[in-house]
Amino acid sequence: MSKVEIRAESCKSCGYCVRFCPGEVLAVGSRVNQKGYQYVYVKQEDNCVGCAVCGLVCPDAAIEVWR
Repeated sequence: MSKVEIRAESCKSCGYCVRFCPGEVLAVGSRVNQKGYQYVYVKQEDNCVGCAVCGLVCPDAAIEVWR
């Protein structure tokens, strides 16, 4: 089983990870980080196949995927 780790303080809520995730694992939350951005959270971790597309498309290196 794969694990997705989000560094909330690095996230700028661009949404690329949410858009490109094939398993709809991630979503933009309603909480904000210290910079004022609504950050991404793991919504459906069981759907994660470990493809790491989310981490590859993240321009802020805020996502790490463990397989």
